[in-house]
Amino acid sequence: MRKLLKWLAALVALVILLGLGLWWYLPRLNTPQTQGALALPGLKAPVKVVRDAKGMAYIHAADFDDLCLAHGFVTAQDRLFQMEVIRRLATGRICELAGEKARPLAMYFLTLGFRRNAERMAQKLTPDSRRFLQKYIDGVNHFIAARKDEYPLEFKLAGIEPTPWGVADSLAVQLFMTWGSSGNLKTEVAAQLMVDKLGLKRAQEIFPLTINPEEPGPPTSAPAPRSATRLNLAGDSRLPLLLGSGTLGLSSNNWVSGPGLSAGNKPILANDPHLDARILPGPWYPVGLITPQQRWVGVGVPGIPGVVVGRNRQVAWGVTNAYGDCQDLYVETLDPANPDNYLENGKPVPFQVVEETLNIKDSEAPGGMRREKVKIRLSKRGPVVSGILGVKTDKVLTLRWAPLEAFDGRLGLGKAMQATSARQFRDAIQGMRHFVLNYVFADTAGDFGWVVIGGLPIRGPGQGTVPYVVTSGQDNWLGWVPDNQMPQALNPAKGWIGTCNHKTITKDYPYYYSSRLAPSWRYRRLMQLMAAPGKKSAADHWAYQRDDKNLMAELLAPILAKALAHDPETRALAVLLENWDHRDRADQAAPLVFQAVYSRLALLTYRDELGEDLARFMLDQYYFWKERLADKVVNQPGWAWFDDIATPDPEGRDQLIRQAGREVLAEIGGDPRDWRWGEVHTLDLVSPVARKGFLAPLLGEFHPQGGSESTLLRGIYDFNKPYKVVIFDSLRMVADLADDDKVWAVLPGGVTARLFNPHTTDQVGPYMSGQPLYWWFSDEAITAHAVSELELQPAAK
Repeated sequence: MRKLLKWLAALVALVILLGLGLWWYLPRLNTPQTQGALALPGLKAPVKVVRDAKGMAYIHAADFDDLCLAHGFVTAQDRLFQMEVIRRLATGRICELAGEKARPLAMYFLTLGFRRNAERMAQKLTPDSRRFLQKYIDGVNHFIAARKDEYPLEFKLAGIEPTPWGVADSLAVQLFMTWGSSGNLKTEVAAQLMVDKLGLKRAQEIFPLTINPEEPGPPTSAPAPRSATRLNLAGDSRLPLLLGSGTLGLSSNNWVSGPGLSAGNKPILANDPHLDARILPGPWYPVGLITPQQRWVGVGVPGIPGVVVGRNRQVAWGVTNAYGDCQDLYVETLDPANPDNYLENGKPVPFQVVEETLNIKDSEAPGGMRREKVKIRLSKRGPVVSGILGVKTDKVLTLRWAPLEAFDGRLGLGKAMQATSARQFRDAIQGMRHFVLNYVFADTAGDFGWVVIGGLPIRGPGQGTVPYVVTSGQDNWLGWVPDNQMPQALNPAKGWIGTCNHKTITKDYPYYYSSRLAPSWRYRRLMQLMAAPGKKSAADHWAYQRDDKNLMAELLAPILAKALAHDPETRALAVLLENWDHRDRADQAAPLVFQAVYSRLALLTYRDELGEDLARFMLDQYYFWKERLADKVVNQPGWAWFDDIATPDPEGRDQLIRQAGREVLAEIGGDPRDWRWGEVHTLDLVSPVARKGFLAPLLGEFHPQGGSESTLLRGIYDFNKPYKVVIFDSLRMVADLADDDKVWAVLPGGVTARLFNPHTTDQVGPYMSGQPLYWWFSDEAITAHAVSELELQPAAK
């Protein structure tokens, strides 16, 4: 026995030693050089790269060119594998990683032609914009060429090598990002499928309802089309996949309080962009950029230079999706004499045909890669997309996308970063015409504002909600909304301004803006918080970003509870809703009751008329239906859509609510008092090399999550795959312009995209708990929190 105990003790000691060895070794296995000195050709003077305890780099350079060069190099140190994956996805090369199963996704992006259009855009760049991009790309490429021993381990695991970047690669990634913020395509497809199913008049009864909470009077429906042709579209199983197609799904909150509402008597700006950021370490790369003339701290996108969200010495800025409609589907008329032509004003015009190469990972092919030539057809409006949208139709559909036409050679961001006042920032950021975004901004002098940027087409009446049938050679885009007529405000009298993807325009706005806008509940809650007495501190704004009060539930839960209480089988659900404070807390049962019952009510409302597949496709687009259904639940309990047309007796709202409750009880099971929102509403953050399987939780971070689609603390789930979180705060930032030392900020991941590196996940704990972390801003704060220093040196002459 004594001998056995000795053996066990020795074994335990060996396991402990191995564990300690791995704990020490694994982080160093996949870590770039962050101390000492390295050569970086192209520098005019040495550059200092200081890193803090989070691994965040603060780059000190003699001028802006050297700063951009070093920024590219340092980004590649931390994020090169992530950059490579995004580039391959955006340019239709994802089959090189994923093989044949990724063909639909690859064909989707090859057809959209981000790389093809990026090459054209590169030719239009202004000299300043080209220099801004090229310096950054030069830094990336030096890391690829000279630091092969520091490539992320993920390259070996994936069996690929990084290749040099060009300016067009960076522009293709920008197009990928802006595509993710261009959501109207889904609305057009859903609306057309409904017209085909029901006819225009009946379909319009459930078209989106959009509300500006600050505008008095009744809400407005989506603009009514002048006419709509039945196109006989039919969705297939790929429809939700392809219309979501690997994009990031940009949503978000941003706001700024003016000096009169801010504790430090200078503006405070808050921003939390909502993205699908489940793949660690997240899409944002935080960095400090410092020259003798200026300094910046904030986040950008790996592969793209600049600070998208952040501040400089005088100005802070933050972004949300503006959802301005920049996508149109067109129904082309084929030449009956030659299907290779389409008719333009009655005259045949040949489709332009572009040949692309599809590379497919295949172990049986020579070199492990199979190559196929594919042909893409284009009309003068854009590519033929009938075959990639997941719809079945005998019509030829083409896609027109405003950023490709609006781009004028300016990137906008580089100049905006140099702004020293709110007005300068507003004017400069409007040069970013290939995105449609809400920017809020403020300066240390006390000015603050908001502007919608991007190219927004001027359309004729009744256009934008359904595909446009081409019947003549006349262009239905009549021009571009002038910059000074884009929605915007400066120093509003209420003392603050913000956006939550909601309707910001008023009824007198002279142009069609969009039929896809967020429900008003988040912004209504923000209005409540900002109207509370007293000045707000940075800590207050930080708390607002995690606010879980659900105003939609506050309005609807009492109606659900009253209906459920009339059925003994569902009374337990009613009790939970009656005693709920309408906060979507992870440790409570009532949020799950509300989400499950209300979602099932929505499905029961629409399924009988639309059919299962179309109803679910529409319901997965929360912005399409949530505002209208809430209005009907409150104001029209006898609405015809509540009646199940498959039954002989008419039903109303309350009967459907009780049916929804019974179905939810049968589906979830157990005692509803034991349900917990956070047990099903989880945030699963995963490594790019282990997204599923037993390694996923070992290499990732899985946590219960509060909030919902309707709260400032965002936690959107896929309607058809409840309740795991897919869209959430990808960053929380609060910039107090009275504080010269720091910016409050946290990521749901970390700085570094390297397996086993602690800075891949070290911010997840603070993110989940609400603990503030900081980007250091002043020299004193950066020096006080420095843990490493690397010098990048000019190449010896």
